[in-house]
Amino acid sequence: MLTTPDCLLLSMPASKAAPGLARTLTMARLRKWGCAHISDDAFLIAPELITNAVVATPGEEIRYQCSRDVAGVLIAVWDASPARPRGLPIVAALAAECGYSPDPTGGKWVWARLKP
Repeated sequence: MLTTPDCLLLSMPASKAAPGLARTLTMARLRKWGCAHISDDAFLIAPELITNAVVATPGEEIRYQCSRDVAGVLIAVWDASPARPRGLPIVAALAAECGYSPDPTGGKWVWARLKP
């Protein structure tokens, strides 16, 4: 995934604590960007993507990204599993677009874009 200078990008263990950490950090970033009005949707999307990664790779490293560009706010989660993500109807219903992309170094990024 592409990053921007004010992008939030962090690695963390795939654990039960990961969704809460992502929610907290995402709220701070959305406020900084003046996008707090989309926080309700972001608060549902981020933990859904992270929970999927935790289930796919329990205890392993996952990466969380929250960034913005002219197209909106991008929330993305990387995990080491090459398997297709499953069960993302909440994400699809809330996001302007969503999907997944294999990472050239292994694993995959599952992402969702919100319009500000």
